[in-house]
Amino acid sequence: MKTTLPIILVPQGAEYKAVCRGLSRITTAKPTVIPIPIGSQALTTYLQSCQEKLWKAPDAKVILMGICGSLRDRFKVGDIVLYEECIYETKVQQCDRSFTAELYAHLQDKVSLVKGMSCDRVVCSAKEKLHLSEIFKTDVVDMEGFATLEFFQQAGVEVAMLRVVSDDSGHDIPDLTSAINSDGSLEPLPLAITMIRQPIAATRLIRGSLQALKVLEEVTAFLFAR
Repeated sequence: MKTTLPIILVPQGAEYKAVCRGLSRITTAKPTVIPIPIGSQALTTYLQSCQEKLWKAPDAKVILMGICGSLRDRFKVGDIVLYEECIYETKVQQCDRSFTAELYAHLQDKVSLVKGMSCDRVVCSAKEKLHLSEIFKTDVVDMEGFATLEFFQQAGVEVAMLRVVSDDSGHDIPDLTSAINSDGSLEPLPLAITMIRQPIAATRLIRGSLQALKVLEEVTAFLFAR
């Protein structure tokens, strides 16, 4: 990218580490990367607590990066998606058009434009994914997108959202909602118990996540190479 470097927000843990690995390949100036909590409520609380320190510059831009779930057959594990908008319940927030167009032009055939939605919990069943895509006409689902757009729109900061699909629309994954603490961190023991109870779905989730994280690392390196 040739413009002012944005701030990258990415969920803490494996996603954050993947983005940092991608940036470690860059020998020129690197953007600031901030690990954020998982889930909308914890994220909003976090953003409110540190807004004075991080995005006071008048030309500040933010990219939300990470992984997401597919709601449609056409989006497979490892696909890179760039949000045009994000829905939560009946509300819609638009990503910044010019910033999104800039990223799309840079990535070209590596990325697809999508309509996303955010949920307060993990969408784990293939049946529910199909239902959500039909009701809301959305392509992918996450837990942080809408809250990010809502917060930064009020702050007057341009936001784009770039994610990699980690689970497809045709299979179930374990319900990890109970493993997410109120502060937006993952609790290891409940996470392990959930995975053990659904070994086939867990194996599929692990494989998909590892593939998506590798792509996330690669697209990060590509995006900020000069």
